[in-house]
Amino acid sequence: MSACGVVDSNLDTAEIYASHEALVLDYERAMLRLGEDENGDPALYDLSAHYLWIGDRTRQLDHAHVAFAEIIANPIGMKIGPTTTPDQAVEYVERLDPHNKPGRLTFVSRMGNSKVRDLLPPIIEKVRATGHQVVWQCDPMHGNTHESPSGYKTRHFDRIVDEVQGYFEVHNALGTHPGGIHVEITGENVTECLGGAQDISDDDLAGRYETACDPRLNTQQSLELAFLVAEMLRD
Repeated sequence: MSACGVVDSNLDTAEIYASHEALVLDYERAMLRLGEDENGDPALYDLSAHYLWIGDRTRQLDHAHVAFAEIIANPIGMKIGPTTTPDQAVEYVERLDPHNKPGRLTFVSRMGNSKVRDLLPPIIEKVRATGHQVVWQCDPMHGNTHESPSGYKTRHFDRIVDEVQGYFEVHNALGTHPGGIHVEITGENVTECLGGAQDISDDDLAGRYETACDPRLNTQQSLELAFLVAEMLRD
């Protein structure tokens, strides 16, 4: 934040919030507890995390994951990919945020760097026309995953940066607010994503490819992305 020119005493303190994908519903259902919302009304909370999201592959409107998200009072995220239509986005808003509560619903776009500039604007415009105040975030990782020649699941740093850049360009053009990025990172010096200042190549991937699932940005790549995003914010 200092790189962005932001000075705020609140940044000197740390509050930890947990989030994860609400994928395994048997686990999530076991964590449900009845409590009260900010108005003192009964509300059902999933205590496995503060904020839960639905993945792009489990976001079908007539399936269990959306139905589960509909009944809990936690803030909810919805991954939207290149197959998401503007009309579907409006249906998600009506189902998951019927009372237009700011902060209730976050759309996390994962379009891919070659598609974000074309596919995201009509979705934003259609949702904005409903009057709902959703948070718009960018996941520049999942839409840019591919298999390397050596057989590793990987992502290229340049494509990740380009999707973030496209996301900012779209919001700047529409006059809407870019609400953050959703990335997979580690503090370890792994070799899972290509490129960056270290110029990790396909031959380097085997050196420290340690992920149990998706390829992550390593420490240096994460810092590099953070400084590039800071420049985008200043611009």
